[in-house]
Amino acid sequence: MPAPAPRKNHKVLGRLSLPERTFVADALRTETVGGVLLLAAAIAALIWANTPIRESYESVRDFHVGPAALGLDLSIEHWAADGLLAVFFFVAGIELKRELVAGDLRDPRAAALPVVAALSGMAVPALVYTLVNVTGGGSFDGWAVPTATDIAFALAVLAVIGTSLPSSLRAFLLTLAVVDDLFAILIIAVFFTENLNFAALGGAAVGLGVFWLLLRGGVRGWYVYVPLALVIWGLMYNSGVHATIAGVAMGLMLRCTTRKDEGEQRSPGERIEHLVRPLSAGLAVPLFALFSAGVAVSGGALGEVFTRPETLGVVLGLVVGKAVGIFGGTWLTARFTRASLSDDLAWPDVFAVSSLAGIGFTVSLLIGELAFAGDKALTDEVKAAVLMGSLIAAVLSGVLLKIRNAKYRRLWEDEERDEDLDGIPDIYEQDNPAYHLRMAEIHERKAAEHRRLAEVTGGASEENDGPA
Repeated sequence: MPAPAPRKNHKVLGRLSLPERTFVADALRTETVGGVLLLAAAIAALIWANTPIRESYESVRDFHVGPAALGLDLSIEHWAADGLLAVFFFVAGIELKRELVAGDLRDPRAAALPVVAALSGMAVPALVYTLVNVTGGGSFDGWAVPTATDIAFALAVLAVIGTSLPSSLRAFLLTLAVVDDLFAILIIAVFFTENLNFAALGGAAVGLGVFWLLLRGGVRGWYVYVPLALVIWGLMYNSGVHATIAGVAMGLMLRCTTRKDEGEQRSPGERIEHLVRPLSAGLAVPLFALFSAGVAVSGGALGEVFTRPETLGVVLGLVVGKAVGIFGGTWLTARFTRASLSDDLAWPDVFAVSSLAGIGFTVSLLIGELAFAGDKALTDEVKAAVLMGSLIAAVLSGVLLKIRNAKYRRLWEDEERDEDLDGIPDIYEQDNPAYHLRMAEIHERKAAEHRRLAEVTGGASEENDGPA
């Protein structure tokens, strides 16, 4: 009986396929711009809330508007957290659906890495927070605050210090954040839902069923789906379940595979994501930051972040827990699945990206508001801790990425090189005989042009090739 074939090793964080690379590049381009706007909004909120005009900030943030008869007489801050973030989670739902049916999460073997890394990157920060509060006698209510990663903010940091980061590491960060968002949604739904209104919840479920049937029936038109989505959101809010869950549910219902027989170039999910993502990244999330990040920050308050167990647990959870959890989960996955790291990368690269995931801004602020809803002072202190932890994680990861930036630049140049000018990077055509024939023709044409130039100038061009 012949011996079984040895199990083939696979590469961790290897080069992406060309379609996946194109999708990731488009998605990250929008998220990077959104991250810069998010950063600007957070800075504006901090300035507004820490100057003599801070009373106007509180007045605007706490101003109530909306139909009270429908249970929607909410503050501006509340509208931003429950309303605008539903758009953000709608996009997250589409991203998750695409990853499940057409991306890395479709293949269980490939999905193991980001799923395990994301789970470890949420479990370890929660454990760090819990240990700090066990020893310090603090509250366990905020255990979920440091578990989230803010992809937009992380990419804003990359836009400044990691412009040449290889697409495989960027894709890893994006997929990790998608899985992270899924589990953050589950945490919000399971641990921060109280006093369920089953009539409203049933109505939201019926609305989602109608939404799904319309999609299945091929009905088109924003004038059908937008009003229905608003009704579903309102019912979900009044049910006691966090209203952002409605956005995720609708995003997951969209079809994210193309029908080649109908000549589709992009799936409905991709088309809608392309339209809604700029609204999410450019408006919804920055406005949420503007009305959530405005906390009073003084020298004494910043010092207390490192002395109170709840806030210290958040900072250490983001800075230490995220980096150790994601890096450890990635290393263990590679170790026990007989995988090896891509030849172009080293484990310090993975640790740098893991540290970058410690930027837990948007969802961490949201969970902080939910966890300490009855204590306004502690809520603001936890928000300050989220800001401090995210800042430290950004600086740490920035230093680590800068150390390897020259290596990243060479990898990025290899990925982008397109000598035959056909719009496809050469690295994706190296196994194509037609590519090598085309390149031989190009090189021969350049050599002929050089010979003609040498004949005309009598060799002067060759003499002048050196430095002046």
